[in-house]
Amino acid sequence: MKSADVKRALQARASKEKAAIYQRFFKTGKGEYGEGDVFIGLAVPEQRNIAKQFKDLPLPETIKLLQSKIHEHRLTALIILMEQFKKADEKKQKQMYALYLNNTQYINNWDLIDLSAPRIVGAYLLDKPRKILYQLAKGNLWEKRIAILATFTFIHHGESRDTLRLAKQYLGETHDLSHKATGWALREVGKRVSEQELEQFLQKHYKSIPRTTLRYAIERFPEQKRQAYLKGAISS
Repeated sequence: MKSADVKRALQARASKEKAAIYQRFFKTGKGEYGEGDVFIGLAVPEQRNIAKQFKDLPLPETIKLLQSKIHEHRLTALIILMEQFKKADEKKQKQMYALYLNNTQYINNWDLIDLSAPRIVGAYLLDKPRKILYQLAKGNLWEKRIAILATFTFIHHGESRDTLRLAKQYLGETHDLSHKATGWALREVGKRVSEQELEQFLQKHYKSIPRTTLRYAIERFPEQKRQAYLKGAISS
C-alpha cells in the first residue's frame, strides 16, 4: 500500500468544477493566505471514504502523502493519521505527534488545522507539558492556529488556562484568521468551561480585543449583553 495508490483513488473522483470553487474559497490567489495551494476538487466526505480504504497506510507513506502540493492529498493524509493516532499505543502516538510538528509547513490552511490539531496535538498534550504551544504561537499564521486549535481538546476536558494565555498573546495579531480562531476558542471556553472566566477575560482585555475576536467570543451571550459589549457599555 503506497501513497501513490491513495493519490490515484483521489484523482479518480476529482472534479475540475469543484476545484475551481475551492481555489477561490480557500483564497489561493496571489497575496492571499492560501497562495499557491492546489485543489483537484473533492469534498471532505469523499476524502473520508477514501481514507477508510487506506486506513492502514504505513506511516512513512502517510507522511509522503501529507507532503504533496495538492490540498486533498494533505487532508486525506491527516484523516488517515488521525484515525491511526486514536488506535495507537503511547509510543506510536508520540512518533505521530512528532511527525506532525515536523511537517507543519504542509499543514497550511485552516481546514487542515481545524480538523487535525485538536485530535493530534491537543490529544497528545492533554496529560503532558505544553511548552510547545507557546513556541508554535511565535511562528507563522498556521503554527499559531495549530497552537490555539490544539487547546480545544483541553477545553472539552474543562481546562481553559492555555486557551486564555494564548488568546492574550494573540490580541496583537493582525490577520483576520487569527482573530476568528481566537474568538472561536474564547466562545468555547464560555460554553464548555465557564462563562464567568470568559467575561473576566473580556473585561480585563476589552480595549485591546480585535472586533472580530469579540464578535465570535460573545456569540452565545444574550442579545442585550452582546450589544452592550459591542457598544462598549460594559462594567469591569
